[in-house]
Amino acid sequence: MEKVDHIGIAVKSIDEAMVFYTETLGFRCTAIEEVKTQQVRVAFIDANNVKIELLESLDEKGPISKFIEKRGEGIHHIAIGVQSIEERISELKEKGIRMVDDVPKEGAGQSLVAFLHPKSGHGVLYELCEKTHMEEK
Repeated sequence: MEKVDHIGIAVKSIDEAMVFYTETLGFRCTAIEEVKTQQVRVAFIDANNVKIELLESLDEKGPISKFIEKRGEGIHHIAIGVQSIEERISELKEKGIRMVDDVPKEGAGQSLVAFLHPKSGHGVLYELCEKTHMEEK
């Protein structure tokens, strides 16, 4: 594991939440994209010492909609940057960690992602994130 890559925050509306992050807090939005495989629209916020990923559902039955329905808006996951995501998944499984994703999926910012089950993370959803290009989010 390298470092915390970003903190994912579930929001009902990126457009509404963006006002708080950019105008109130003074952070900068670096990109917005849709990740159809994850059923989300994502905004990347540069908060200087940490990156924030705002997650808005594209589907009322998608995972972010379900999360907001159960828990409300708020922290959804903590992403950890890794090299060789397949090797990390294998290592974690060998250590008895339950995975949501046994195989990496396409994520935002041209990355591969896989989630650890929150029951293995003491109630926290962790995402493994491998960059597939040279730039960081």
